[in-house]
Amino acid sequence: MFSNKFGRLMLGLYGWKMSAVCGVVQSSAGRSGFSWTAVCKQRTLWLQRSTCLKSQHHTVPCHISARSASHTTVDPDEVRRFQSLASKWWDEQGEFAALHAMNDLRVPFIRDNLLSVHRARHPGRPLAGLRILDVGCGGGLLTEPLGRLGAKVLGIDPVEDSISTAQLHSSYDPDLCDGVSYRACTLEELSAEEEGGAEEPGAAQFDAVVASEVVEHLADLETFAFCCSHVLKPGGSLFITTINKTNLSYALGIVVAEQLLHIVPSGTHDWEKFISPEELERLLESNGFSVKSVEGMLYNPASGSWSWTNSTAINYALHAVKVRDDAQPDQTEDSSSHSEDAATHS
Repeated sequence: MFSNKFGRLMLGLYGWKMSAVCGVVQSSAGRSGFSWTAVCKQRTLWLQRSTCLKSQHHTVPCHISARSASHTTVDPDEVRRFQSLASKWWDEQGEFAALHAMNDLRVPFIRDNLLSVHRARHPGRPLAGLRILDVGCGGGLLTEPLGRLGAKVLGIDPVEDSISTAQLHSSYDPDLCDGVSYRACTLEELSAEEEGGAEEPGAAQFDAVVASEVVEHLADLETFAFCCSHVLKPGGSLFITTINKTNLSYALGIVVAEQLLHIVPSGTHDWEKFISPEELERLLESNGFSVKSVEGMLYNPASGSWSWTNSTAINYALHAVKVRDDAQPDQTEDSSSHSEDAATHS
């Protein structure tokens, strides 16, 4: 999540060369005796230590961390943090201003990729007939516009006050009554509901799962990926927007914002939870997904708007599709068919 102050700082720093990030900045950082070289060395040592630990425990896949032991996506510290912000979701000039602006990119990104698979049958409501799960929906900033496109959208969030805010806000729009609903629960709870009844409400019921600005706040990405696959229909889409794990994101999100300028409270961002597109792709592929596209995103604090960019150094959007269970048999059948045709012609 971005604060307005953090956003204003980001634009100027984004233009730096990466070498400048790893150098000594002759500015307010220099006057305070702060050394970017020391920062980079500290991070390098941390990475080396992490690599050593992984090599010592080589039987554990690279995308599984110690936090996976809990088998829950919920981080209690994150829940408490968002609990304190639950009443501010719909303040377009407040803490979530950048998320409101992000809808200009993420809504078309979701819509267009879904329409590439599902043809629009209702003019003005292109997503009609599709079921979408919005994981970590907060106050419903993304849930509502997806509902207005015609989809049946379920927003879930472990913060009950955020769900109350979302329910109250959507109640003001009669057009959302039938298409949008909310539940205060976790992804793993929803996924496990198949064990509670014959209708299996948690299993393979959604055409798409959306997790926008969520994965960097989760306690267990392995459980997240597994549950997303479980609740998606074969061929269903997964949409993620998040923060990359780079020198730049470390400098902006941890060192500058928290340690140097104290723009946001210490602990707001956990760099260990950031994930690169490559690592996220490996994680998803190991859970039955095929990544279709990854796009870089850039926030301009001067205009308060987002734009697509070739760089994924800070923010990026990802679209993946759950591999169909019958994909292999189809391929085998096609191969057999081609072989028979070839034999016939010969």
